[in-house]
Amino acid sequence: MTWLVTGGAGYIGSHIVRAFLSEGIDVVVVDDLSSGHEEFVPAGVPFHRGTILDGELLDQVIRANGVTGVVHVAGFKYAGVSVQRPLHTYEQNVTGTAVLLAAMADAGVDAMVFSSSAAVYGTPDVDLVTEDTPKNPQSPYGETKLIGEWLLRDQGVAAGLRHTSLRYFNVVGSGDPSLRDTSPHNLFPLVFDALVDGRVPRINGDDYPTSDGTCVRDYIHVADLAASHVAAAKRLDAGEPIAPVYNLGSGDGVSVGEIMATVAAVTGIAFTPEVGPRRAGDPARIVASGELAARDLDWKMRHSLEEMVRSAWEARQAAS
Repeated sequence: MTWLVTGGAGYIGSHIVRAFLSEGIDVVVVDDLSSGHEEFVPAGVPFHRGTILDGELLDQVIRANGVTGVVHVAGFKYAGVSVQRPLHTYEQNVTGTAVLLAAMADAGVDAMVFSSSAAVYGTPDVDLVTEDTPKNPQSPYGETKLIGEWLLRDQGVAAGLRHTSLRYFNVVGSGDPSLRDTSPHNLFPLVFDALVDGRVPRINGDDYPTSDGTCVRDYIHVADLAASHVAAAKRLDAGEPIAPVYNLGSGDGVSVGEIMATVAAVTGIAFTPEVGPRRAGDPARIVASGELAARDLDWKMRHSLEEMVRSAWEARQAAS
């Protein structure tokens, strides 16, 4: 069997590619390199540069490589920017997914693992988010991820697509020093870049009703995330029962203040974060339950916060 990983040259996608290879499963990658890096694709893995909006390319890749399933990671992933670029976000994340599903159907490929997002929940008012927590996306990005889940559901009814969607919050760390998060919007890259540049990292609000006054969020290691994508793919390949959606969460979360203290300890760079005002709409706590994924997808938190920070910092240093 061979699995296509769309967005396989990106931070998350490249870890998923390596997780498949570690299980002896062949993969092929399609990525337009808008945010990915060709050097993230391991040597020997077929790589095709192109957009998922190109149905002809997808058809050729699927047929030429004997693809039997797809892990769909490609998409425009910047929630904040999506508010300014809604049409682009919908084109990449909704139209692109529809084009991919059509190419799969034409080639007789009927298995997909979809990289969804906790953004489908918006800012839930519960302490622990489960798969049944009401969906209330508050950005075009979150809306497109929810629509993506609907597309899979409806294609399952119409054409027998076997599928699951994985929702997760903040993905951090590195499973290989050659792979790092290069997003200009994520917390770890922002903090590391500030320290490397001699600037002081910033916290948005320290007066929340949490243990240290800073927001509590769910942070999961990218290698743990990748392993569960492969577990889902193997479950689909085996024809085993699978839920339509899974949260990948820690169940408890950590505060931004804890992250800053851990970064200082790991990097050896002493600093006291600047504290700015709260960002509008930021809830005090968002943490997800991973119980369902633990039951079906071998999901577990295999890395401590220190290991998450250290692996990410080592990858950042390796790229300097």
